[in-house]
Amino acid sequence: MQGMSRQRGVSLIEVLVAVLVFSIGLIGLAGLMVMATRSNHAAYIRTQVIFLANSMANRMSANPKGMWDAAYNGTVSLTAPSSPQVCSSASTCSADQLATYDLQTWASQLKTFLPNPSATINCTNTGIGYTPTSAQLNFRPPYGGNCAMTIKWSEISAGSQTTQTAQGAALQTFAWNFQP
Repeated sequence: MQGMSRQRGVSLIEVLVAVLVFSIGLIGLAGLMVMATRSNHAAYIRTQVIFLANSMANRMSANPKGMWDAAYNGTVSLTAPSSPQVCSSASTCSADQLATYDLQTWASQLKTFLPNPSATINCTNTGIGYTPTSAQLNFRPPYGGNCAMTIKWSEISAGSQTTQTAQGAALQTFAWNFQP
């Protein structure tokens, strides 16, 4: 009988150790789930950046005269204009007005889909050896020329413990050189 009294509590200690090990495993699993969610969100944001960049490149390609007239060049203003450009079948726009409309629409999309965005576009036709005629500007350019697009946004890194603010998030950059 004396041997049984020594065994008291050993099973309880084993259960407590098992619960401790199981709890540590659950905490690790929760950490992995948080990191996976952050990584998934970062991938989603990067997909949106690619989509938005392609969207603007397609708009620019559809308006070659505005593009080569440098109507798309500069830093994209993310503030709403006091008098937005309106282009429709009822009120047609020039190439430069269409570029303004495209930039305003794109700026609205950037603000909607990206945290703390900024963007710049710079198209140049220097170094192509000649100046294109106005007739050539209305078509897809067979000549050189290059556009550089840069989009920046704030993003939480996968292992970061900070909340998503302009101060706590890493600044990400998408830079693209292309010929529309």
